[in-house]
Amino acid sequence: MENSHKKFFIGFLLFFGMLEEVQSQSVLNNYLDEGLQNNLVLKEKNISLDQSILALKDAKSFFLPSIDFGATYTVADGGRAIVLPIGDLLNGVYSSLNTLLDRQAFPQIQNVEEQFLANNFYDARVRISYPVINPDLHFNKQIRDQSVRLEEFEIEIYKAELTKNIKQAYYKYCLAYTAKQILEESKILVQQNLKDNKSLLANGKGLPAQVLRAESEVENINSQLIEAENRMKNAAYYVNFLINRPIESEVIFETQSINEMEIDNLMQEEDFSDRAEIHKINTAKGIQETALRMNQNFAIPRLNTFADFGMQGFEFDVSDQSRYFMLGVNMSFPIFQGGRNRNAITRAKNEITNLTYQTELLDDSIEMAIRAAKNNIKAAEAAKYSAEQNLRSATAYLRLIDRGYKEGTNSLIEFIDARNQFTLSELKLTIANYSLLSAVAELERELQTLN
Repeated sequence: MENSHKKFFIGFLLFFGMLEEVQSQSVLNNYLDEGLQNNLVLKEKNISLDQSILALKDAKSFFLPSIDFGATYTVADGGRAIVLPIGDLLNGVYSSLNTLLDRQAFPQIQNVEEQFLANNFYDARVRISYPVINPDLHFNKQIRDQSVRLEEFEIEIYKAELTKNIKQAYYKYCLAYTAKQILEESKILVQQNLKDNKSLLANGKGLPAQVLRAESEVENINSQLIEAENRMKNAAYYVNFLINRPIESEVIFETQSINEMEIDNLMQEEDFSDRAEIHKINTAKGIQETALRMNQNFAIPRLNTFADFGMQGFEFDVSDQSRYFMLGVNMSFPIFQGGRNRNAITRAKNEITNLTYQTELLDDSIEMAIRAAKNNIKAAEAAKYSAEQNLRSATAYLRLIDRGYKEGTNSLIEFIDARNQFTLSELKLTIANYSLLSAVAELERELQTLN
């Protein structure tokens, strides 16, 4: 019994870094890599990033000439018409000429009536158009470029949050797994106690009440084991959910070390200026500033040019005369738009002011979160130290009571109490260690930067 208590205590020291502080955490790292690769929310955000990149490509494409082909064919009858008095103008002259020449060299002609709507007419053309002056295109490109960076920062933020969540979920699983192991070891003790009491009762040296109490302790441990198994399963479900694996997939337990040097370095860190959240809100502010400049340039004329190369004619005539070329320029200039441009400028200014307030609030909230995380680490370290001392005392106490119980100087009640104290001390140390690891993960998240 004494050797088993020593093994328990030495095992805990090795598990949580008092004798060996640096230990590989390959299983956790693998889960982190798997989560960053397979998490569904992260995949969704990557699609949003791809969409922003495509929108940026579209914005750049507006700086290139556009080439379009168009064709029309019309069949018409009636409508307005124009009368050309060619006969009235020329027939008198022709008659005089015929008289002078004494022959009908110039026939009489009719007036011409031509309708405005072209009948059996086609027009096919290739149009090349190009924006000469349009500041909206430049500003829109800048906004799209900033939107891409905004999505990138959003992904970095989620990656940092996902990393923290996976770590804390895995620590919770390890806590449940270790607690179950402790209860299983405790069950060995109470089963041995039940066996000893039954043996004493069979030899006429024990009491039935002691056997019943020992049986009750075994059932109590069994009940706690069922609860521990349930907590371990639920913790494993959450780990699998975060890394997007089948919910019933096995989660591998690996002892987690506590690196005191790493914790000390984290406790000294204060700078959070390179956090993705700060870059994100600054980028959002930059987008609004670009939109403001775009709205302030509403009075600049928009100038576009185009060139048409085509063919047109009646009855699908194709000849040298049917070919044509046309070059044109069009310009637009806002004169009155009901104050919409001024309203857009005011909205952009309001958004910039709002984002300025959000920046100040973000700085304060991050600083508060860092301080709170450091305080949680200090509290967890104190709880860990207290739990270690408590486990030492509980181990020594159980060793003495166990020896006295076997020698008949201590009662069953004292043995059960000592065993419960020992089990509770083991559980408290387990909780303290994983609470410290969880607090470290929280501080790592608050201090995580893009670099």
